[in-house]
Amino acid sequence: MVQAFLRYWWRAGTLHGLHSPFVYALYRDVIRDRHAAPAIASAVESLRQVLLQLKQTIEVTDLGAGSRGANQPRRAVAQITRYAQKPRRYAWLLHRLVRLCPAAHVLELGTSLGLTTAYLADAVRADDSGKSSRDVTTGHVQTFEGCPNTAALARAHLERLGLSAQVQITVGNLDDTLPTYVTDCPPVDVVFFDANHRYAPTVQYFTVCLPKIHNNSLFIFDDIHWSAEMEQAWATIQAHPLVTLTIDLFGVGLVFFRKEQPKQHFTLRF
Repeated sequence: MVQAFLRYWWRAGTLHGLHSPFVYALYRDVIRDRHAAPAIASAVESLRQVLLQLKQTIEVTDLGAGSRGANQPRRAVAQITRYAQKPRRYAWLLHRLVRLCPAAHVLELGTSLGLTTAYLADAVRADDSGKSSRDVTTGHVQTFEGCPNTAALARAHLERLGLSAQVQITVGNLDDTLPTYVTDCPPVDVVFFDANHRYAPTVQYFTVCLPKIHNNSLFIFDDIHWSAEMEQAWATIQAHPLVTLTIDLFGVGLVFFRKEQPKQHFTLRF
């Protein structure tokens, strides 16, 4: 992981030298945005601190590549919070990216405890503050979780945060639940892939979601440098003919399908 980060940092660029107007604006106004965090951030981060102190343990059904910090079947909620939830910095980035679209139909593959889900759900809520139409969105998050016990906690957390109306949680093996859902669902605006950090499942879920993309769809892949398998999956996704633009931010990878965009790959500092 350290070597992967050093390779990333050596290649990563900044605003200087960005000749794509779309990427320049995206990097300046969204990725590197330094405005105040959304109001929901305070509530989510307070909940995160509570969960980090919990002594409670749950039986975890793990259908993915496991956790960096703990792989035993019975895990402490505090451990899951520490290792399986996106840090505030990245969760807030996801919120900004969803607002950018603006996204009405968001898929999240891997709910875990629902903290990242909360940022996504807040971003799809209608905003009646009088902002421009580009900043106003209303929609829902369809999130998938393989572990019933983890999903139950996520539901309770989203209820506590007042976000349950924006979220539908589907529990089960993603190999089965995702294709079933995608068969009849409307086009997707944003998909956050955070389920199974292995090569074959990552590419499989990417392929399953492809028929539902539109020109402005955004796919976000978590932990693209988590392992050699994930780096291989990222390279395969970058090479797909429908993919026109990718951005490597180390912790996540962004994938766009804009037909007006020449095929380009960027590694940028975040």
